[in-house]
Amino acid sequence: MSKTAGKTTDTIENIEFPTFDASKATDQFRAIAEKGVEQSKEAYSKLKTGAETTQKALESTFETAKTVGNDVSLKAIAAMRANAEASFSHLEALLGVKSVSEFVELQTSFLRKRVEMTVEQAKDLQAVTTKAAEDVSKPMKDVFEKAIKELKVA
Repeated sequence: MSKTAGKTTDTIENIEFPTFDASKATDQFRAIAEKGVEQSKEAYSKLKTGAETTQKALESTFETAKTVGNDVSLKAIAAMRANAEASFSHLEALLGVKSVSEFVELQTSFLRKRVEMTVEQAKDLQAVTTKAAEDVSKPMKDVFEKAIKELKVA
């Protein structure tokens, strides 16, 4: 029994337990804290830059929306004005009709011109609204694409 007790004592005496050095721990805690602060500053800087970029893109988008909204409105007003003028001209022409055949011919001609004019106005309005949609979405699209590229790089 004493042999076992003797070996246990020898083994325990030969084992080295790590000692706790408070000065090294303080340095390690300081290094971790400094790294955390640096990472926080970097994250804040990226967030701030992203927010500023987004704000500029939104301002640009709103300005563009205002401008293209005016363009679309002016195009619609011009179309309504042309329609009203054509209708009044047609009404004046109808007042001078002398026969039923002349009335039918005038009415048919007017309707054909109106359809052609409406198709042209629709094409013009579609072109303006398509361009408007592209112009309004471009700043945000550019910011989004830039952010995606930055995420792919990171």
